[in-house]
Amino acid sequence: MEQKIQTYFVAEKAESVIFMLVGIIAIIGALIGLFYLKKPMWSGMAIPLILIACIQITVGATVYFRTDSQVKTLTNMYKDLPQKYVKEELTRMKIVNRNFDIYKYVEIALLVIGLALIMIEMFWMQDKPFWLGIGIGLALQSSIMLVADFFAETRADVYTAQLMELEKNLQFQ
Repeated sequence: MEQKIQTYFVAEKAESVIFMLVGIIAIIGALIGLFYLKKPMWSGMAIPLILIACIQITVGATVYFRTDSQVKTLTNMYKDLPQKYVKEELTRMKIVNRNFDIYKYVEIALLVIGLALIMIEMFWMQDKPFWLGIGIGLALQSSIMLVADFFAETRADVYTAQLMELEKNLQFQ
């Protein structure tokens, strides 16, 4: 199980670096659009790029900087008190998995709003590039978040299943 803990959290930490990089790139792109290109579309796009990038950087940094101590704590707990490890970690992972469902709904809603703004601007408000920019920024960032969270959720599901299997095995000892 120690290897499974390592595998799960190493992947989480690696994805957190990607999250931070995407956030940094989004902010740089937004700032270039705002201060160099100075077009309404880029101004609109900058809003969701920067707002969601702040979330990406905050979440990425939080996961990155807590992971090593979390792995150490969980590994020691597994060695010393495996039943406690399973109970506490299963409880935590159930919350994590529930949160992924919430994130997914929010990200899909933002994607739909972004696509709707793009379509509205293309077909009805053809002279409102600011709103087109907001739509593009929302669609872009929410798509990235949705894909990243899909992989994170898949890893969380595998890790949770491993915990459930361990719980079952410990009950028969």
